[in-house]
Amino acid sequence: MNSANAAVYILKCHFGSHPVYRWQVETPPGSHDLTEFHWQHIKSTMVKILLAEDDDDLRRFLVKALEKAGHRVSPFAEGASAYEEIKQASFDLLLTDIVMPEMDGIELARRAAELDPALKIMFITGFAAVALNSDSNAPKDAKVLSKPFHLRDLVDEVNRLMAA
Repeated sequence: MNSANAAVYILKCHFGSHPVYRWQVETPPGSHDLTEFHWQHIKSTMVKILLAEDDDDLRRFLVKALEKAGHRVSPFAEGASAYEEIKQASFDLLLTDIVMPEMDGIELARRAAELDPALKIMFITGFAAVALNSDSNAPKDAKVLSKPFHLRDLVDEVNRLMAA
């Protein structure tokens, strides 16, 4: 089957306060179902992102921009709950603010990297000098995007980081 003949929809609903995604595939009459190869290709283009940002408005904008770009986002308002989630599920990218209540982004990133050394990390912060400071104990391969930034710049940086 040519996957171009199939329409793939990602439906978002909520389970409690967390978004849940469901795949819906519509194929033309007489065509075969999508193969596992096609599913893996579709899923591989979506980055699974854990987002930790304490500013509610900014977090909503970031989720919207990243989901519109085709990524799956699990948002959290502070580092401690984000860390609990990362202990339970796997992610491709940790996107985190630095200054947050309970657990700051640098500590979150350090602990997350210990759990999953392959996890890619990007800080979004108005305090870039803190993240780049060698005394901060931030993971060495982490990228930094300084606030303020355009949402398109964020999506481009995420895509570049994941392609590397």
